[in-house]
Amino acid sequence: MTRTLGPGTAVAALRASFEGQVLAPGDDGYEEHRRVWNGSIDRHPALIARCTGVDDVRTAVRFGRDSGLTVAVRGGGHSFPGLSTVDGGLVVDLRPMAGVRVDPDARVAGVQAGALLGEVDQATQEHGLVVPSGIVSHTGVAGLTLGGGIGWVMRRYGLTVDSLESADLVTADGEVVRASEDEDAELFWGLRGGGGNFGVVTDFRFRLHPLGPTVMAGATFWSMDDAEQVLRRYRDWIDGCPDELMTIVVQRLAPALPVVPAELVGRPVIAVAACYAGDVDEGEAVLRPMRSSGSPVLDLFAPKPFLAHQQMFDPSFRHGCSYYVRSCDVAELTDEVIGVVAEHGRRITSPMSSIALWQMGGAVARVADDATAFSGRSAGFTFNINGNTPTAEGFEEQRQWARDYWTALTPWHTGVYVNFLMEEGGARVRQAYGDAKYRRLAALKREYDPANLFRLNQNVLPG
Repeated sequence: MTRTLGPGTAVAALRASFEGQVLAPGDDGYEEHRRVWNGSIDRHPALIARCTGVDDVRTAVRFGRDSGLTVAVRGGGHSFPGLSTVDGGLVVDLRPMAGVRVDPDARVAGVQAGALLGEVDQATQEHGLVVPSGIVSHTGVAGLTLGGGIGWVMRRYGLTVDSLESADLVTADGEVVRASEDEDAELFWGLRGGGGNFGVVTDFRFRLHPLGPTVMAGATFWSMDDAEQVLRRYRDWIDGCPDELMTIVVQRLAPALPVVPAELVGRPVIAVAACYAGDVDEGEAVLRPMRSSGSPVLDLFAPKPFLAHQQMFDPSFRHGCSYYVRSCDVAELTDEVIGVVAEHGRRITSPMSSIALWQMGGAVARVADDATAFSGRSAGFTFNINGNTPTAEGFEEQRQWARDYWTALTPWHTGVYVNFLMEEGGARVRQAYGDAKYRRLAALKREYDPANLFRLNQNVLPG
């Protein structure tokens, strides 16, 4: 139960010992900083502690523990279910801590927990290097990483956590620990997929990989009427494809963007988006058979800066809209699964609803399943089914569309990516990890957060 703040003495002491801002309702900046990316989440914290460094994080965590306030931790604030904010509690806001330090010779980057993917990409691409990460540039690095991190270069270089060398963490006691293969190795295992259950990560150290700055990337679109034929051709085309190729199948109404012809806007389309993490000419040759298949209505593939490709989906996931997601992994695109995809794709009515069907495999699948807490390395594909609207109007209808689509896929569910969960309950979290990993995570939780201070997440209960 969330407690209300009593006399202001404790809050005054917090402000006096805090380098950053401590915002309460009515303070300048409170309304701006209480809002998160998902506009359907409208919560009013009692306090927002905008941390400028590790000492601020330690102070805020101890205050949250001692005051009894429910603690939410916010990096980029991109949590679909809004777990980075809380009514009447304390938000530990890491966004001011957004430093990125690149050592191109050693091919490593130090990244503070408030950084966004686009900020990291900007710093690393100056040197033709990359941290494997997600596909929307205003996503926070911390939340993405702690859940695993799937994205455009994962089939070549693995998940974000597969490039993580170490992480600095503030525990529920306000102490600082470093986790790596050589220090607190079990905690390091848990941080690579176990979410924010064990503390507040303040700094990450990543290995960097060569990429770009120019890649062959983009998307080809077909009418949704051709969905079955496109998906069957896609299934054959990616069979045995090189690790450099990463694809995402998208269903949506064609968006109103400058690159989309006016006569196509609002029409139901199915697209194959892709990034070739290798030689541009090789990428063009690999992509050609799919791009020329059937009767495309729009082809946007071209050599482009990786930075530009990383922002391709940004307009579809802008701040303040209403977002809802259901997700599942499937082993393969059987004819039956293709039938479900085609049927439910044709039911899209919102200009913001969509599905992203992620191709898995490659380097992701070559890491042992028990090497990290992330689950899903053997998945064939990951569904991200978004029932979204620009405003609250029509949102419930789109949520129901997403639920119906997900339910229709139930016979083929094999797992779920934890970063794509809504607030679906403890049983679903256990299912996401599987019993063996969940027990191991629960033991870690008992060691580092026995009172479950950090429970606003896909929560693992202390075991």
